[in-house]
Amino acid sequence: MLQNEFPLVPCPFQVVADRLGIGEKDVLSRVKKLKDDGVIRRIGAIFDPRMLGYVSALCAARVAEKKMALFTAAVNASPYVTHNYRRNHDYNVWFTIIAPSTAAMEDFIAELKNGMGIEAILNMRAVRTFKIDARFHV
Repeated sequence: MLQNEFPLVPCPFQVVADRLGIGEKDVLSRVKKLKDDGVIRRIGAIFDPRMLGYVSALCAARVAEKKMALFTAAVNASPYVTHNYRRNHDYNVWFTIIAPSTAAMEDFIAELKNGMGIEAILNMRAVRTFKIDARFHV
C-alpha cells in the first residue's frame, strides 16, 4: 500500500532531496517553479470522505452565461467544493462536493439553486468507488 511506501515524515521535501541526491532547497525551488508554471496546482493529502463520516457527490449545473461569474464565485467560495470545471454541454458547470452530512450537502445545493435562480443541478452521489493508483517513480 502507498502508506507503507511513503510514511508521514516531518520533513518530506528532505526525503525527496535525499532520494534525488540534491539539496532540500533545490527541491523546494523546483516545486515552486512547477506551481508557478501551472504544471502542478497542489500538493497535499487526499482523504476518503466516507472514512471520515462525510458525504460526497459529483454535481452538474445548467447555468446561463449571464449568471456564470456569480455562480462560479459562489461555488469557488464554498468550503464543500473541492474543484469545478466548465463543460461544453447543457449542464455546463460540474463540481464535486464533500460535506459533513447529506443535509448540509442538500442545503448547499438548494442555496445555489434558489439564491442564483438556477433551474437544474444534478446531484450524482457515488454508487461505486473506483480508485486509480498513480505512482510516479523518480
